[in-house]
Amino acid sequence: MTRDLTVTDVRLTPILVADPPLLNTQGVHQPYTPRLVVEVVTADGTTGVGETYGDTKYLELARPFARKLVGRRVGDLNALPVLADEVAVDGARVSRQVDVGGLRGVQTADKLRLSVVSAFEVACLDALGKALGLPVHALLGGKVRDTVEYSAYLFYKWAEHPAGVACQKDDWGAAVDPAGVVAQARRFKDRYGFTSFKLKGGVFPPDEEIAAVRALAEAFPGHPLRLDPNGAWTVATSLRVADALADVLEYLEDPALGTPAMAEVAAGTSVPLATNMCVTTFAEIEEAFTKGAVQVVLSDHHYWGGLRNTRELAAICRTFGVGVSMHSNTHLGISLAAMTQVASTVPNLRHACDSHYPWQSEDVLTSRLTFEDGAVRVSDAPGLGVELDRGKMEFLHQRWLSDDGSLRERDDAAAMRAADPDWVTPRLPRW
Repeated sequence: MTRDLTVTDVRLTPILVADPPLLNTQGVHQPYTPRLVVEVVTADGTTGVGETYGDTKYLELARPFARKLVGRRVGDLNALPVLADEVAVDGARVSRQVDVGGLRGVQTADKLRLSVVSAFEVACLDALGKALGLPVHALLGGKVRDTVEYSAYLFYKWAEHPAGVACQKDDWGAAVDPAGVVAQARRFKDRYGFTSFKLKGGVFPPDEEIAAVRALAEAFPGHPLRLDPNGAWTVATSLRVADALADVLEYLEDPALGTPAMAEVAAGTSVPLATNMCVTTFAEIEEAFTKGAVQVVLSDHHYWGGLRNTRELAAICRTFGVGVSMHSNTHLGISLAAMTQVASTVPNLRHACDSHYPWQSEDVLTSRLTFEDGAVRVSDAPGLGVELDRGKMEFLHQRWLSDDGSLRERDDAAAMRAADPDWVTPRLPRW
């Protein structure tokens, strides 16, 4: 019997998820961060799920997009970008500055559309896989590995959010110096078995962050280490840090802002440079690759437009001899499952992927995904292999509904001003 896989309903559920006080060059994470859960329902009752950013600008685009998807076949994936292009976008709402929510370079209307398309594509693939009895990786050509390795994502961190801010407590404690960073890394290793470590930098003066990486190298000899200051340094500072850490860094991620500056740094150091800021669309690849500005691209299916585009990106990187790994922003288990499915199909994945998931104490799944020896096992169950817990999702949605609007937009600078009213988002480069 032929199943009717026509999309009959699309449900959008914006939620607020607890987030620890993690520091970056723009400020600090808010106590709750917005995410959007997308559900695609077909005529035969199959439901697929996806996830993306939940800020208002994404939700406002997702709503008309969802209406356009109804009546189409769930497997008509090539139509998704076309449908997104048909949806009007209020260009005035799209920031032309560094995107605080993702610290991923200049935000544009095209990137916004792709970030929304990604959630719908994942939901459609999940539904299609369930209907056909196939895992998503089979729909992408099949897995080449059974587990996907992830890296411990270390942050400078306060012990708690500022006094007077309603929030959920965490048990990680503070990490504002080399000893605190090493203690955090040990906890990651003990809890999840991670064997590589990435430190989010750009928070303290470079010499302090050099000392933190040196402390990690001493505590975990031979383990791959990464440092990511999100474009906070000048070319000269970037070269000085690269020289100081050349013997311990796996790569240095976005030390300077923009492709021309990255190319200058790359020309002056043997340390590989990685990016998720100057290469975030296909149009940005040519300049970065021909100038030798980056040696590793950190993909992210959310803003590259989905899992199939992620595979295309990996193929281009393979052609040019550029490494590929995976970027992460605050996300839940739906996205981790999608990341793992597509990562399992990329043959040239030579670096452990990033993931914020260990930092998230809340989820919308019936069962959290787990890390064993720093890796996630690739599910062979139909679709993504995850199931929504509607009670948990409704709880997080009610939090979103009850918010006065102040937390519906990711704004690390605003969160910092709760602790320091005089805080001004730093002009990059900072050092």
